[in-house]
Formats: sequence, C-alpha cells, structure tokens
Amino acid sequence: MNEKINSEAAHKFPMRPVAPLGVIAMRGCEEMGKRVNDYLLSWQDATTADEERLHSFYGADVDGFLLEAHCPRFGTGEGKGMLKNSVRGYDLYIICDIGAYQCTYKLYGKEVPMTPDEHYADLKRIIAAVSGKAYRINVIMPMLYEGRQHRRTARESMDCALMLQELVNMGVTNIITFDAHDPRVQNAIPLHGFDNVMPTYQMLKAMCRTYDDLKIDKDHMMVISPDEGAISRNIYYSSAMGVNLGMFYKRRDYTRVVNGRNPIIAHEYMGENVEGKDVFVADDIIASGDSILDLAYNLKKRGAKRVFAGATFAFFTSGLDAFNKAYEEGVIDHVFATNLTYASPEVLAAPWFTQADMSKYMAYVIATLNHDQSLSYLLDPWNRIEKLLTRYRSEKK
Repeated sequence: MNEKINSEAAHKFPMRPVAPLGVIAMRGCEEMGKRVNDYLLSWQDATTADEERLHSFYGADVDGFLLEAHCPRFGTGEGKGMLKNSVRGYDLYIICDIGAYQCTYKLYGKEVPMTPDEHYADLKRIIAAVSGKAYRINVIMPMLYEGRQHRRTARESMDCALMLQELVNMGVTNIITFDAHDPRVQNAIPLHGFDNVMPTYQMLKAMCRTYDDLKIDKDHMMVISPDEGAISRNIYYSSAMGVNLGMFYKRRDYTRVVNGRNPIIAHEYMGENVEGKDVFVADDIIASGDSILDLAYNLKKRGAKRVFAGATFAFFTSGLDAFNKAYEEGVIDHVFATNLTYASPEVLAAPWFTQADMSKYMAYVIATLNHDQSLSYLLDPWNRIEKLLTRYRSEKK
C-alpha cells in the first residue's frame, strides 16, 4: 500500500470491531502470520485515546492477535486439530497456504511433504476444533484449493465448488482469496461472503522498484496476455499502465492428457509488433513454467527488448534449470510473484526473481472486515496504481 494509506491506517477503522480479533496462521504460513500481526499491532499502537483500538473487547491477547493452533499427526498419517487459546466470541481469521510443500510429517516412519489435500484437511480440523464457539470464522486461502478444477467440462468432479460449500456448511462466514483462477466459482456459495483480491498494485510496485529504466508508454512497452483465460487480468494491467495489449492463444492436442491437461501444440500470437519494446506478461500461476518460457522465446524471436513475467503464485514444479538457462540466454529478464505461497530458498536467491510482499495488504483486509467496513477501496487499486506510475515517471525526468 502507498505511503498515504499507511499514514492514515489508524483512521481507516473508526468503527467498533465486531468482536475481538484473532488470527490463526496454519502450518506453512507462520512468517506471513507474523508479518500480518506486526502490522495490526503497529496500527493499534498508532491510535489515540479518542479512537477505537483494534483490541477493544475483553479477553483480547495484549501481546498480539496470533492464536496458537496445531495439527499433530499419528504415525499412520491421521491427524487432529488443537487450539491452544480460547476462541469464544472471537472474530477469527484463519490463513491457509495449500501450496506450502515445505511442510512435512512422518508416515510409517518416512518423512513426506504435505500436499494441498492435507493442508485443506488440517484447515477443516481447526475449524472443527473451534466447535462453533467463535463469533465469526473467516478463511483467508490465498490460492483456492482445487481452484483450477473450478468447472465441469466432462464427467468429472467439481472440487473447488465442493470445497467452498463444505467450508460454509462448517460455519465459515467469509472466504478471502487472491487472484482466483476463475472467480465465478463463487456462484457455488451465492449467499455467503467471497472476496477475490488482486495483487496488481503490489506487482507493479515490485517491478518499478526493481527496474529504474522502464518507459511505461505505448511506444516502449506492451502487455501480453498468455492465453484467452488471462485476458481480463491483462486488460486491467494494460489500461492502468496506458500501454497496448496483445494476446497468445494456445493450440492444444485434445486427443491426449499429459500431467492432467491437454498438451499445448503451439502458441499463436495476435497483436501489434513487439519489436524493440519491453513486454509484461501476467498470469495467475506459474506451475512448471513451460508455457511462460515458450512465450518468452516466441516474443524474443519477434524482437522484444525485454520480457517480464508476473504471476500471483509461482511454484516452479519442474525446478529452476529451464529458467536459469533462459535468463542466461537473455530470453526472460525477470519473474515477479507474491509471497502468498511458499517459495524455496533457491527461488528467492535467483537473480531473475523478485517477490511482492502482500502481508500489509492482507492485514488491511483483516482489519477492515473486523471493523465491518467495505473492502471496495482495497479491491480496486486503480488510484494507487495511477499515483505509483505518476511518481515513477516524474522521478525519471
């Protein structure tokens, strides 16, 4: 968030909190939970005697908003959820990163990584441990569990929709996610709270801080959508940046399924000439990264000056070798992603990778909802982006 919002943090929440605020950071989210807690405490400390504090109800933990929760497992892999603090009457916010594969547990004596299924199961265990005693339960799931299995195109499961229905049936009031693969999945729970937060401002801020020689105008830069599914995301970027938009579409082989999807035969480009221009490609997920690298090679062949990729969630499921090679060959210049999901030390150390910190943004969402205020000014970052780019352009003159 920009400096103006930061300076006004204490004045953004003038109403009385709906209930004592409690934050539970599930396993793998400890660092994010600590950062969020620090921001909430700093805003509380910044208030005056005449203003409402975030902790204004009895029973609040004066040392912080974080509550302890654990999910120990037995040797067979079975587990249980345990709360170390009372949550009666609390407005609970449970942060769950289903992509935290660095977390492990022992299964028949073997150390195995936690999959999204196990992170989701632990989330349900903690909700069950609350036993309906909390005033309200809100789940912050940056990447929706099974978010890529959001619609039915054949005789197949609809895992994401079932997950949303299961959570609300367990008593969850609000579900907050970031850059949902398809936000229309919220239609599965039309009578419950579902907020899809976009990290557009933070991604552009990270890019502007990393590069001081960008010329963000139609003559020197373009935004390219990697496929038709990401077109609305990239339209927003191009409109906010005031640059033109191009698009690739994927020709797939629908006769085969490889790694759960139809393999891509070729990327076909539609748009104006990219020669001599910097190109920014935005998507929600980088999984193996094969697709974004194919696009980068394609764009370089078309004469693009530099290729920047932005993804809310970067997993690099096939390792970093291909990206390291592409960077060394000058094919891809930088990858920007958020810290909403786990990134390995190798990824963080890569010279071509930068993370956009989303902890303050998440803290704003939590504090705003806890005070029963509208999220509109957080969900639409247009004005903040405009100020960011105006300041960036003026500093270069």
